[in-house]
Amino acid sequence: MSMNQTPASERVHIGFFGKRNAGKSSVMNAVTGQDLAVVSDVKGTTTDPVSKSMELLPLGPVVMIDTPGIDDEGELGDLRVRKSYQVLNKTDVAVLVIDGSVGASHEDVALIGRIRAKKIPCIIVVNKKEVTLQGTVGQISEMLGTGESDRTVQPNQSDACRILQVSALTGEGINELKEQIAQAAKIQEPERCLVRDILEPSDIVVLVVPIDKAAPKGRLILPQQQTIRDILEADAVSVVVKENELKNVLLNLKKKPKLVITDSQVFGKVAADTPDDILLTSFSILFARYKGNLESAVRGVTALDTLENGDTVLISEGCTHHRQCGDIGTVKIPTWIGKYTGKKINIETTSGTEFPDDLGKYKLILHCGGCMLNEREMKYRLKCAKQQGIPKTNYGIAIAYMKGILKRSVEVFPEIYKLLSDT
Repeated sequence: MSMNQTPASERVHIGFFGKRNAGKSSVMNAVTGQDLAVVSDVKGTTTDPVSKSMELLPLGPVVMIDTPGIDDEGELGDLRVRKSYQVLNKTDVAVLVIDGSVGASHEDVALIGRIRAKKIPCIIVVNKKEVTLQGTVGQISEMLGTGESDRTVQPNQSDACRILQVSALTGEGINELKEQIAQAAKIQEPERCLVRDILEPSDIVVLVVPIDKAAPKGRLILPQQQTIRDILEADAVSVVVKENELKNVLLNLKKKPKLVITDSQVFGKVAADTPDDILLTSFSILFARYKGNLESAVRGVTALDTLENGDTVLISEGCTHHRQCGDIGTVKIPTWIGKYTGKKINIETTSGTEFPDDLGKYKLILHCGGCMLNEREMKYRLKCAKQQGIPKTNYGIAIAYMKGILKRSVEVFPEIYKLLSDT
């Protein structure tokens, strides 16, 4: 992805679902006007979810996701179906494509049930309008239990559906489908921000960015880029330094900074070098707030104090990257946990879209900031942990807690600071 593009985590995720040969790939290609997905008469051509970031008018930046057929068969087929269902966890708008010449099946009904349970806005697309039999749409509506009143996506009704007839072959109904996707995508929560809501124009924010072997050559990582952009949106000033230059920079600034934001792995040193009258937090803590799970992460971190020998902790990252010597997720955090608890803790790791369905064996989940995951997927993971009674926290929160500086690190957020003060 170009550095000038909107990050995938900030784009509306549109998932195309359906049985094999229902025309998912053809409909998606018709909507985008591009051959994003391979189209074939052979069943099961799409064997893995395929994502593409693009601009979709009138909506704007989106991620289009083509998925394997939900009726795939055999051992590999079952795995592909599972991957299709996993895509729902990050889908903001679901498009269920049904072959109009065949009608809805029990797989379609089951999928609609899952979509509604997750409160995802959805559009049921009856494809192949040119060969759809008369009365098929009504039969599909009755079979799926949508009813006539549900045929239009209603504002603030995330589980409402619309049934729409299209032809990927002729293009009929595709423009209306685009409009319905845009309308459904508007059923979202209010705009969020990383830090600009706590800044005033001309405030100075110092960003501490270590440059080590794990730092990408020639650029900053996504959380740092997004934070700088958010500071500029507030008409504030960002000053970027490495950790060994922080003390000197703070001494030489003519105006006291409003806030210092640090990479979590140097939290201890930055806290020591930052005067107590300057607010301090980390990129990871900012993203926990941005993704809507800061309070739960603060509550969950105390599980570190209950770990015993032989307990298992899951460390989960939303991105996949080449592990370097001293990697924070696989080396530094496990080492810090061992030193803090004084126990022999088993550590398991996951990365990317993989996240266990069964969390029962874990005593604690430590998650990265989730800059590569959209809000819906982060909330899904939090919900899974809550439902199974597993405490879940965040890299920055955990590191600050183990360094004894958590309360200071959330002072910038009064409601969270009060939560810690009251406990």
